Amino acid sequence: MRSAEFAAEWDELADAVAEPNPFYERWALLPALERLGAGADCTIMALRCGGRLCALVPLGRAAAYYGYPLPHRVNWSHDNLFVGSPLVRSGFEERFWRALFGHLDAATGRALFLHLDRLDANGPLFAALARVADGDGRAWGVVQREERAMLRSGLSPQAYFERSLNGKKRKELRRQDKRLAEEGAKGFERRSDGAGLERWIEQFLALEQAGWKGRNGSALADNPRTAGWFAATLHGAAARGRLERLSLTLDGAPVAMLANFIAPPGAFSFKTAYDERYARYSPGVLLQRENLDLLAREDIAWCDSCAAADHPMIERIWREKRAMVRVNVAIGGRLRRAAFRRILRAELARQTRST
Repeated sequence: MRSAEFAAEWDELADAVAEPNPFYERWALLPALERLGAGADCTIMALRCGGRLCALVPLGRAAAYYGYPLPHRVNWSHDNLFVGSPLVRSGFEERFWRALFGHLDAATGRALFLHLDRLDANGPLFAALARVADGDGRAWGVVQREERAMLRSGLSPQAYFERSLNGKKRKELRRQDKRLAEEGAKGFERRSDGAGLERWIEQFLALEQAGWKGRNGSALADNPRTAGWFAATLHGAAARGRLERLSLTLDGAPVAMLANFIAPPGAFSFKTAYDERYARYSPGVLLQRENLDLLAREDIAWCDSCAAADHPMIERIWREKRAMVRVNVAIGGRLRRAAFRRILRAELARQTRST
């Protein structure tokens, strides 16, 4: 099949899933593999059902597991990928897991198990995985769980804002907004097209690098590969109608910026940056107040913050949680599965002791 035909199938599949994951869509995954996957042993696994593409997941191989020499298969990831759910057509979740487990049973290589990172603990894919693995008598376990901020509510943006922040905090934010406006001409822009995108990307990269990420060497612009990946991904998202970008400006220069990925019925708050010279005015929080307009969109039911657990800024505003888990699953024959059971018991026992 020609690449253009497969690209069209991939895009159609992404629109038909019950559990959206923009990070595995074509416009996000291919630039990541090209720029960040150098040397990675990764294969894009696809499942066809009646000639139609009904599932897709990038699978890699890892030689070690948290410092232990335990080779395994893994859903491919990178440092700026925040969701690891495979793209699976709605209604085909169990069929996908059966096909994937069956394939890995027959082609284990040196792998001792399958490690799946960043699955939604309350999503249909995780539920189907549990049903299929239990039905097969296949050992599996959640080896890590964390909860991060999520926006999900039937309230209007203003009502949600008033419920999230008490009167004292809202008054302080109004004061900061007023003081920021005294520094110059304050503006706000929200765009979902590609107009001016190249300049927007340049400004975002510069803004992020000027802050704490630049000081510790973790800004996107610190590495040409991550800067190139970021630009290619945002251009791809805009071309696919998946990008929403917000800017809070002062005299035309950005003081806070935010890029959302829109993948109905969900959205993903991908990257944000602010000018630390204006930190006393909380420009990032002021921008997030504007971002609450996601609640007014009929096509969006929730937004994943993609933030670390207990993030000090976003959890001041977004009150719901999204539980993300890492799961290990047995693959291969009887002896390999017996070895995995011992590995899993030991890991779960360590977790129990640590908690």
